[in-house]
Amino acid sequence: MEAVPAWAPAVGFTLLPHTGGLLGSKITKKEIPVWYQSLQKPSWCPPNWVFAPVWGTLYTSMGYGSYLVWKELGGFNEKSVVPLGLYAGQLALNWAWTPVFFGAHKMGWGLVTLLLTTGTATATTASWYNISKTAAYLMVPYLAWLTMASALNYRIWKDNHNKK
Repeated sequence: MEAVPAWAPAVGFTLLPHTGGLLGSKITKKEIPVWYQSLQKPSWCPPNWVFAPVWGTLYTSMGYGSYLVWKELGGFNEKSVVPLGLYAGQLALNWAWTPVFFGAHKMGWGLVTLLLTTGTATATTASWYNISKTAAYLMVPYLAWLTMASALNYRIWKDNHNKK
């Protein structure tokens, strides 16, 4: 049996977050032209074309950060349960947002999902800091984006709460 090449875990961890993004994009692409377009949005809402490159960058950054933590802790073991478990939890919440907000049109529940994601991502970042400062710093742009996304989700929910 051949050994896994040294670069394979780095690539796998880095690409893993994109999985949910790609699956979610199928829902988003369907909903943007009709439902999302009909919603009232604040003047500071980024244009639609910005979201894909931003999420691509953020997913790559957090994925590589998770690899650094995994590598530093010697793989999946007792020491990695909390930092990688928190990461998996925030990633699952992140992936859940699109079906909730875009798929089910549940703007309020989308906000709840985002706030839970932000809290879990913050806990992930804090747990990574003493393991790999680089990994923790790679999460900072994601935390900033989650803050903006939460504010945007709140405004869209507030301004369209009576819309189906």
